[in-house]
Amino acid sequence: MAVRTTPFVAAGTWAVDPAHSNVTFSVKHMGIANVRGKFTGFEGTLEVGEDLANSRARGKVKVASIDTTEEGRDAHLRSPDFFNAEQYPEITFESTRVEPIDEGSSHIFGNLTMHGVTREVKLAVVLQGTDTDPWGNERTGLEAVGTLKHSDFDLKFNQALGSGNVLVGDRVKMSLDISAVKQD
Repeated sequence: MAVRTTPFVAAGTWAVDPAHSNVTFSVKHMGIANVRGKFTGFEGTLEVGEDLANSRARGKVKVASIDTTEEGRDAHLRSPDFFNAEQYPEITFESTRVEPIDEGSSHIFGNLTMHGVTREVKLAVVLQGTDTDPWGNERTGLEAVGTLKHSDFDLKFNQALGSGNVLVGDRVKMSLDISAVKQD
């Protein structure tokens, strides 16, 4: 079986449309329940080359835009105990390589910088489709998922519980539902 070397969308620059995209996460609370949240302030660009080796993705998230639907928790997450949004206002991602899985999916590897620490992460990316909107814009939809350990990014606040669990799980599930518009 031949390995795909071409991108699954047309070459060019694609801008993430924040009005039709989501950057979300999930983390265990007390080892028994998932707390979900999102970032409402973000931007991103896909630079798609004629082949995968010349394709790149980059994005930024505004840490202060965190929203878990609980203002007290959000304020604590913005504080120096967690993200320290004042000192580290952005989380950034810059891809380093793309590896095909099959005709509609790839792994994208890149450097994620959060809380002043940069680590490589791997995201599984699945093409959701492409179409032209009613205004003539070419759009593509992608879903990217991955996991990371917040302790790898020097986010160390936690509290041990009598059960042996901890207040905040170390494993964070990330999900990006992206709608991107091809730029002229």
